[in-house]
Amino acid sequence: MRQGRSTGRGAGPPPFTLWREVLVAYLAPALMAGAGGVATGQRELTIAACTSIAGTSAIVAALVGSWLQRRGPRRGWLTSTPRVIPTLVLALAITALAACVGWFVGGQVPERIIPHHGNWPNRLRLDLPLSAALATTIITWRWRGARRHHSPTAQGART
Repeated sequence: MRQGRSTGRGAGPPPFTLWREVLVAYLAPALMAGAGGVATGQRELTIAACTSIAGTSAIVAALVGSWLQRRGPRRGWLTSTPRVIPTLVLALAITALAACVGWFVGGQVPERIIPHHGNWPNRLRLDLPLSAALATTIITWRWRGARRHHSPTAQGART
């Protein structure tokens, strides 16, 4: 008789798989913001949904997720403090960095370098920090949850 999915691996979230996390980090904002752009008739939002919004989210998810997988276990505060602390600290730091990048690009793309660029450089001032904040928060929260439930020491303690 076939066992159910939840009894095969134990309770808790699925393991942290970076490529799936990055894929969801791209698709979720692309679909949501894209649907909002289509519903409201905002062509610029529909385009930004697949480029600056979802692209930033996927890039940040890949960078933060790979950093957490490589360096996270070595940083005691990431695994020993309550889950909300590393999530907030990383989200604030990455959001501040993305806001600086958005501010710089939004102010440094003059008309003579990229003629007829439209409003997209100004959009980056909001799109980059917002996408980075959401992606960092979700990735860090998921990573911490997966570390707690699927670490080798927790597996050995359960058996």
